Amino acid sequence: MSDPDLQRRCHTIFPGHRPRRPAEMFAAMANWCEQHDVDHDVYGNGALIQAFEAKVAQLLGFEAAVFCISGTMTQVTALRLACDDRRSRLVALHPTSHIFVHERGNHQLLDHFQALPTGDRHRPWTIADLAAIPDRLGAVGLEIPMREIGGQLSTWEELEAIKEHCRARGAHLHMDGARLWEAAAGYGRPVSEIAAGFDSVYVSLYKGIGGLGGAMLAGSHDFVARGAEWFRRQGGNVIHRSPYVVAAAMQFDGRIAAMPDYFRRTEFLYDALRAHPQLRVNPAAPQANMLHLHLPVSRERALAVRDTLAREHGIWMFNRAVHGALPQSSVVEIYVGENLVAMSDDILREALRLFVQLLLGD
Repeated sequence: MSDPDLQRRCHTIFPGHRPRRPAEMFAAMANWCEQHDVDHDVYGNGALIQAFEAKVAQLLGFEAAVFCISGTMTQVTALRLACDDRRSRLVALHPTSHIFVHERGNHQLLDHFQALPTGDRHRPWTIADLAAIPDRLGAVGLEIPMREIGGQLSTWEELEAIKEHCRARGAHLHMDGARLWEAAAGYGRPVSEIAAGFDSVYVSLYKGIGGLGGAMLAGSHDFVARGAEWFRRQGGNVIHRSPYVVAAAMQFDGRIAAMPDYFRRTEFLYDALRAHPQLRVNPAAPQANMLHLHLPVSRERALAVRDTLAREHGIWMFNRAVHGALPQSSVVEIYVGENLVAMSDDILREALRLFVQLLLGD
């Protein structure tokens, strides 16, 4: 049985939002389109997509925003343009940047820019990490929050110092805001305040929002227009963006409004995890509505326990597991969304107890 089938049979699911199969998702999209009299856009021209782009731009505090079919295309394009403007092809990125970890060398192979790993891979950036670079930077790419280290955030003071440092240095400051909506609750500040001081921001329309895919690039009118042209040059000019825009727009306001609830539920999960010190949590306290659990077993054992828990108890604890730095250790991620918000406290605690019992073989 495949993992998706096994997860679908579970009545208790920890990570993310309640999954909707295509028929249910498409039916909801069709109803929303009927209610709002939605027409297809044509190559990005249409009332819905342009209004949604303007809405995201205003929310982030920028002049303009444009839809892109993928975050991978969005990010490297933004950084390429930034480097062209500054006449330096060097971009400072955290060692756990999505560009390094998940994009298969696209920035190099497609000759977008030269990337410089900066800082400690286990910690968010500090101003000292950037100040230590002697080279002239075209751009600095900062992920908020940093997914590969459990959703950690730079402190607000460090973030403001990084913004000022990039301004003084003349480097374009770009935000990988794939989970920016989640960071707002962790910082306790609106997204526009977090984004203030950045020259461009990418946000995802499917991660926390729950859409089918796609992204937005926000910045000045000129920068966004150039970004849109480069998306076309790279094959991103699909004739109808409407399926992606509808899937995001119909859920957007509700998901944004729910982020504080997701964060409060993350705080409760941390409290429940204190009963199980065998599970090490990163970060030590919630900074966004996600976390990593460091487990005292191999990746293979963690996946086997996950599947046993699903088959025997109908509980799905996590999606993927990766090898830990130490032998017989692994790391799993839990994104706290509507599933955990809807789960009763007692069921949550009992699920953790059963998971640890199976994990340790008691």
